[in-house]
Amino acid sequence: MSVGTRETIRVLVCSAGSDGDGIVDIELAADGTVTERTRVHATNPAFLSVHPDGKSLYTVERSAGGRLVAYRLNGGCGDLSRLNDRSSEGDAPCYVSVDATGRYAFVANYGGGTVAAFPIESDGRVGEASDVVHHEGTGPDQDRQSAPHPHAIEPGPRNRFCYAPDLGTDGIAIYRPDADTGELKAVEMGPATARAGAGPRQIAFHPTGPVCYVVDELESTVSEFRRDPESGALTAVGRTSTLPSGAELDGDNAPAAVSVHPSGRRVYVSNRGHDSIAVFAVDRASGSLERVGHESTCGETPRDIALSPGGDVLLAANQHGDSLVVFAIDGDGRLDARAELAVPKPVCVTVLDPR
Repeated sequence: MSVGTRETIRVLVCSAGSDGDGIVDIELAADGTVTERTRVHATNPAFLSVHPDGKSLYTVERSAGGRLVAYRLNGGCGDLSRLNDRSSEGDAPCYVSVDATGRYAFVANYGGGTVAAFPIESDGRVGEASDVVHHEGTGPDQDRQSAPHPHAIEPGPRNRFCYAPDLGTDGIAIYRPDADTGELKAVEMGPATARAGAGPRQIAFHPTGPVCYVVDELESTVSEFRRDPESGALTAVGRTSTLPSGAELDGDNAPAAVSVHPSGRRVYVSNRGHDSIAVFAVDRASGSLERVGHESTCGETPRDIALSPGGDVLLAANQHGDSLVVFAIDGDGRLDARAELAVPKPVCVTVLDPR
């Protein structure tokens, strides 16, 4: 059965299953066939990011306090060979990203309360951290917000700023990375502020408009921010529930991942608890969101989602459902489950750009 993709897609998944942690290399064919090709051992991998040149891969592992690991993507076919690793400069790393130039990797350490920058060498290896920043502050939820918990760090459009949502402080730290030194320089206006108790987790940017979307784990909302391209400042302008009306679940829902469709017309958010993908329409003029539907993820606890570069496929990683589910996306942005592959405890999924 076709999933709507026009070419073979290669997918990488972080698997944290009891039968052996690893990075799983998967091939998705246009006819809907989903095949696991190889699996490389990794110790409790939590997140991954691919270098812009498609030749290197970076993961964070929750081992030995926390490690940032570099791999070579051999022959463009998804096979992996380990290059080197460094301390993540904090505990329980949960996110890694690479800037658009491919010169730096950025890591968020949930347990350590730190974000760090690492230079990337010409052969893809990572150097010693060029900067480590300790977040400060707390939030009103004493169970989850008694200390800083950076949950992501993501370069913004034009590669001028990095944004780090902090679940523990209800802030979004904004940095201007120094391309020469790798220093993470905090912008003068300081961090953007989310709603008290919202627990900002991940951020995604509109492809053309000056807006971005932050998923709030503790409040089951997605917040819209207006972004100043020159200063990097974020201004909160709206928020929308990620749950259907009347389905508040008494706090038993925790949205996880947010993705913006390449067309800029739809935003997708995964709900852990409701076990669904919330679909939002984006107003073309303002960038504001309207919730237009939900689709079951066909499994429990969708920890991560990813879109194909062409925007015709969405993949959902069901952490406690031990499955990767493939959805076709129609012209209106609606989702249709087409294929499923058993993967133990998938916690992160990314698609290699075939270009």
